Amino acid sequence: MSTSTSHTPPESEGQPEDAAGPAARPARLIHNEATTEIPVHMLFRDDPDPVQVPLRPAVVARRQGTGEQPRLTRPAPVRRRPLPEVDAGLAERPARVLPGAAGVLAGVCGVAGCVATSWWAGVLPRLAAHALHLPAYTGAGLGPAQWASYAGAGALTAFGFGGLARGRTGRAWVLGLFGGYRGTVRRTGLVWVNPLLPRRRVDVRLRHWRSESMPAADPDGMALRVVLLVVWRVRDTARAVLGVEDHETYLRECVEAALARVPVEPAGGTRGGVTAAGDALTRLVAEETAPVGMEVFSVQPLRVEYAPEVAAAVHRRRIAALDARQRASMLTSVVDSVEDTVTRLTIRGLVELDDYERKVLVRDLTVAFCSGRGEPV
Repeated sequence: MSTSTSHTPPESEGQPEDAAGPAARPARLIHNEATTEIPVHMLFRDDPDPVQVPLRPAVVARRQGTGEQPRLTRPAPVRRRPLPEVDAGLAERPARVLPGAAGVLAGVCGVAGCVATSWWAGVLPRLAAHALHLPAYTGAGLGPAQWASYAGAGALTAFGFGGLARGRTGRAWVLGLFGGYRGTVRRTGLVWVNPLLPRRRVDVRLRHWRSESMPAADPDGMALRVVLLVVWRVRDTARAVLGVEDHETYLRECVEAALARVPVEPAGGTRGGVTAAGDALTRLVAEETAPVGMEVFSVQPLRVEYAPEVAAAVHRRRIAALDARQRASMLTSVVDSVEDTVTRLTIRGLVELDDYERKVLVRDLTVAFCSGRGEPV
């Protein structure tokens, strides 16, 4: 006789899970000391079409009680504003000039034209005509044709001799007309330049400028007085003359601005000294003066000294530091000497010392060595 036993399955098996099922059961929660209660079913969701949520960078701070370290954020680098660009079309180019012989020839032709016009008008003295081997001529008088000839010959003479110029090595002329740039003359020797073009002389040699005492600061913020030597030259005459009002004044102001940003360490420092400061100053000044046609080769401190208001305090601090280093060196030497003496006496068996006698011997030797060095104990 078989007895059929009915086995009732658990409620969770074989029953379809409807929408009200999860809501009917109590939600499982995650508890933590530093977190709030988070339902488990919120972490794992099976949505067919999840809603796209825009992500934003979260600011993570240290949570109390969890031991989590804060996230280190690097500060954004400060970007310097770029220097204003000079007119892109403003660049040095050679001007149109002629050899000096052309100007001399034009001037001589003009003078010859004036003499010929005077002979034609009959106003040339007979003695001068005889000296010039001109035939006798009574002349037609000064009429409109003669005056026009005088005007042409005089203009030719003025243009011929007035445009003569002597170019020198290391000098240049910047030419302009009606406010426009017409070129630069770097040729040497006798040349002819259009006399109607205004000229501005520019020194293009390698130059140096020794500054006056300028205010500065060391890496610790102490006030300094610095004298600089700047080696520079004009590379682009058009930008240097027409790009700024005064390129030499602009160079001085750029040096002062760079000196205010770069700390200068006096000689003997541990952070590079005047060499590192000179390299940084050279780089900054060269970058700022390049757009206006100047080339800076070196900006080096010649004399670095503390300002009068802090010089006495800095001097006392240096003396104290030097004295401390000297005392530390002396003490190290004395301790080494005492240790070496006690060790030798003990190893060679010359004396047998207990702890008390060893301490007394060390003290006496220390006093003796310090007294022999002339330093107070």
